[in-house]
Amino acid sequence: MLKVVLYQPEIPQNVGNIARTCAATGAELHLIRPLGFQWNSPKLKRAGLDYWSELDYILHDSWQAFLETPPSSSRVWAFSSKASQLYTQVHYHPGDYLLFGPESRGLPAEALERFPSVTIPMPGRGGRSLNLAVAVGIGVYEVLRQMG
Repeated sequence: MLKVVLYQPEIPQNVGNIARTCAATGAELHLIRPLGFQWNSPKLKRAGLDYWSELDYILHDSWQAFLETPPSSSRVWAFSSKASQLYTQVHYHPGDYLLFGPESRGLPAEALERFPSVTIPMPGRGGRSLNLAVAVGIGVYEVLRQMG
């Protein structure tokens, strides 16, 4: 139904937590290399607990390899603190991809130019961005809310 895409994630604990969210919601997880950690990292395994066997995930060797994945009928939504459209203003469809950038730098300009982008508001003071696992959870649950 829903696909979560992590572009070059850097922190294994975030990916483990996101894997748990995907397993719990039935979302498919796509990871685009290079990863900022070893795939066999104990931190990744610990954060994902025993959810890995319940998770559908795909490792893409590169950005280009990922770009060949979505069918032409699917939409990719780039989540970015630089976007102006709120993530709640989009009407999500089954098969949509939610694309998130790495923790330290966000999505590259190429991704933001290629796909429509949405943002999660941060009305507080001084926050540059939300934790990646939190942002993914917010996005996934908005899609689920809309789809009932």
